Amino acid sequence: MLLFVDESGQDNRDMPCEVLAGVAVEQRNLWNLVKAIRSAEKEHFGDYLRNLRISEVKAKTLLKRKRFRLAGQRISIPEEELPSLARSALLKGMEAHDAGKSASTVTARELTGYSRSVLRFIGTVLDIAAAHGVKVLASVVDGNAARSDRDLLRKDVVYLFERYFYLLQHSCPDRRGLVIFDELEKSRAKYLIQCMAAYFLGTDKGRFRSSLIVPEPFFVHSDLTTGIFLADLAAYILGWGWRLNSMPQPRRDELKAYARKLHQMQFHCQVDHDGAPLQVHSIVYLDDLRGRLDRLTGEGLEREEE
Repeated sequence: MLLFVDESGQDNRDMPCEVLAGVAVEQRNLWNLVKAIRSAEKEHFGDYLRNLRISEVKAKTLLKRKRFRLAGQRISIPEEELPSLARSALLKGMEAHDAGKSASTVTARELTGYSRSVLRFIGTVLDIAAAHGVKVLASVVDGNAARSDRDLLRKDVVYLFERYFYLLQHSCPDRRGLVIFDELEKSRAKYLIQCMAAYFLGTDKGRFRSSLIVPEPFFVHSDLTTGIFLADLAAYILGWGWRLNSMPQPRRDELKAYARKLHQMQFHCQVDHDGAPLQVHSIVYLDDLRGRLDRLTGEGLEREEE
């Protein structure tokens, strides 16, 4: 099994939550999944996005607020015309870029057609992922969550790997799981590898989970990898559109339908926790990134100061 991982909101500027999201795909389903998404590109845009020079498709661009405003304009367009309008808009934007122009000749009708095609495409992609057995795992973190000062694998990463282990344990215990991250700058990649090694080699739980998870990650270019595109979509949509009743963060209601699709692609299982059954869900909300020892230490210091 392959787990493609991406993150969103870590800069704490544009999103109310930080999200580390993974999409798990069985190897036998991966190529059919890729082909189906490529077919959806042609269906919604009249061509493959790479041919239209959209080499890196990012959720924050596709699903920005302006996209919904443009799609909602009161312009009557038959559904069958949307792909040709979307393709025309992209071609005109490409031509303007090549000519060094700051503005293109894209019409309001083309912009609306393109925006509607984008929103339909995202819904289709999520449906395709569900049909191919993709499971969504994610740590959704409060932007103000307390952090640990120690050089440890972050709690949101540990939770993601824990749920990946449970998925492997329950669905394919005779096979190993690989972890594939969107490419990071070299120093961050090295730090992540060091923390993963310390967790999987230096802790009891990590050593146990390394029986199913290969502890050394792979890094790939997001513009070349469909799995990372799906993880990017999941991270952005969950960060803005997925909420538990206890979560105080604002949400974008226009993303709720997409978030609902991702919510339904969760993995659920029951595990033994200190002798008692515990229900586990693969999308989890965290409002504190400190481990148990860090929390106890911090609370002790606060009591001393009082």
